[in-house]
Amino acid sequence: MAPIPTEMRYIAATAPGDADVLRLATMPVPQPGPNDVLIRVLAAGVNRPDVLQRKGQYPVPADASPVIGLEVAGEVVATGAEVNKLRPGERVTALTNGGGYAEYALAPAAQCLPWPTGFDAVRAAALPETYFTVWANLFQQARLARGESVLVHGGTSGIGVTAIQLAREFSARVYATAGSAEKCAACLKLGADGAINYREVDFAERLGELTGGAGVNVVLDIVGAPYFERNLRCLAMDGRLVQVATMLGAKVEKFDLLTVMRRRLVITGSTMRPRTANEKGAIAQALRESVWPVLNAGRCGPVVHAVFPMADAAAAHRLMESSTHVGKIMLTVAEG
Repeated sequence: MAPIPTEMRYIAATAPGDADVLRLATMPVPQPGPNDVLIRVLAAGVNRPDVLQRKGQYPVPADASPVIGLEVAGEVVATGAEVNKLRPGERVTALTNGGGYAEYALAPAAQCLPWPTGFDAVRAAALPETYFTVWANLFQQARLARGESVLVHGGTSGIGVTAIQLAREFSARVYATAGSAEKCAACLKLGADGAINYREVDFAERLGELTGGAGVNVVLDIVGAPYFERNLRCLAMDGRLVQVATMLGAKVEKFDLLTVMRRRLVITGSTMRPRTANEKGAIAQALRESVWPVLNAGRCGPVVHAVFPMADAAAAHRLMESSTHVGKIMLTVAEG
């Protein structure tokens, strides 16, 4: 294994602003803490929180790296004193606490998983952010069960692609929203039972038609306030709304509490980054047990829309903000 350098290249956000503030820069290679591993990054994922952080709208936790990037795949090159299940040379995909847009990144060992069978670095790096989020919210928090139904908003986003595939894999009926006929077709190809073009019809009315007025057991939403009232209308008795993002607003002006009471609805949601390493490690273990066998068998997996060299991170962010992509946008960092 090559010696670890003292300096590395990374993508710096020189000031809050548009994608052009992203620039290549150099900084010292980080040193692993007792429970961390240092990863030579081969590929990194681009996610909506990265865009918000670049704009100055996503505060970085005090104990996290200020460098953008929440998921990587690469090779372990050093481990902390208390890490005993990973060794230098192993290839991992990791949910990081920041620092992914760099040649070397730290991750708690508990947040690392092996590359699934047949995956390269790009596909492995496309897993953590969406798979951790979907598993924790759709299956753990919203308790989606076999035979139930779910409405997935943003069906062609990274979250949406993952949610459609996993819900289908675990025997739920899946409906999705998307913003064009082409994106609706992509949702159906991924396994959705129905796809709704939200630009052409009211999604709540159309879902009612698709379900014979029954609604769905779970709604997984990334949009936020403008969808809130209609999301409640989409839910069946004992339904669960789980909020994982608020792209178009977080503040709901008013809603009728009697709607929640009469139909015994649950409104919940979560964010991933503030969770502790132990909490994220528990999600990683659940993924290893329940989802990694599915990935190893080739029955699910990320859809990679575009791949950019790390130096072109600004172009990757512009594509993310255009919302024209289907699936994941990725950065390549090194070969290996």
